[in-house]
Amino acid sequence: MPSPAVPSPAEPSPAAELTERAPSAEPLPSAEPLPAAEPAATSALPPNEARVLAAAQAQATALTGNPLHTVAAAAMDTTGRIYTAVNDYHFSGGPCAELVVLAVAAAAQAGPLTTMVAVGDRGRSVLSPCGRCRQVIIDQHIDCTIIVPTDAGTQLLNVRKLLPHAYIAPDGPVQRIIRFAATYYDAVRTGRKTATTRLCDPAAPYELGPAWLVFEFDDGYRRLPAVVEAVAPKRFSDITHADAQLEGGQVADDLKQLLRGHYSGIGNDDAVDMVRFRVEPSTDPAADRVAAPN
Repeated sequence: MPSPAVPSPAEPSPAAELTERAPSAEPLPSAEPLPAAEPAATSALPPNEARVLAAAQAQATALTGNPLHTVAAAAMDTTGRIYTAVNDYHFSGGPCAELVVLAVAAAAQAGPLTTMVAVGDRGRSVLSPCGRCRQVIIDQHIDCTIIVPTDAGTQLLNVRKLLPHAYIAPDGPVQRIIRFAATYYDAVRTGRKTATTRLCDPAAPYELGPAWLVFEFDDGYRRLPAVVEAVAPKRFSDITHADAQLEGGQVADDLKQLLRGHYSGIGNDDAVDMVRFRVEPSTDPAADRVAAPN
């Protein structure tokens, strides 16, 4: 079962924000130090995502005033490692910081990314990705969550929420992620929990095949390699004893009670996804461990 849902603000417009990436028409001062980026409101961010934001803010503060490099980005992978990069403006279409950090992570063989954020220099704080970046992230890291600015402070949104009705490449080389609260780690690792029930999960639709199960501990991630074996939609009222037993319960009401705790207001007619998986043995040194915070 999933971590408690992070409140989602109104969906930002998917229109490209290329003007934020272009250099300023005014020459940047060279004799005075650049102001440090003001910390964005982070009260809604879990600890791991807050570390990603802090890394991007530090990189933005380190920018020297070169008008070709005015935005920093940071991204975290499923091991908890954080990668940073800056944009490289050019009139012919130099890449945004988000695209550069994708390449930095790929060069380090990072695998799927869980979280990303961009921060502007000169105190501009968090920036939403432009339309091109949103499409690229969807194509390459479809389960990535993006830290975006809102009137209420920074919030987390799945990248698909930032580009509704986006084209999804049918054969893209995408590694999928299923997120869990840390409390489920032992039950999944030992085989006592072999399914998860989701309501309106941003990661849906789920696909059969390999996936990383990522457990969100405050001091980092633990991850387990798995294979999604079946996905079955059903009404909440149709949950069975067998469904509950796949998740470590005994009777249907055990699972229903847990779901009511995760999803406030869930009703009998709501459709949920029953996702069955098996954990795979792995020799990956990054599996089954907490990554040291950057």
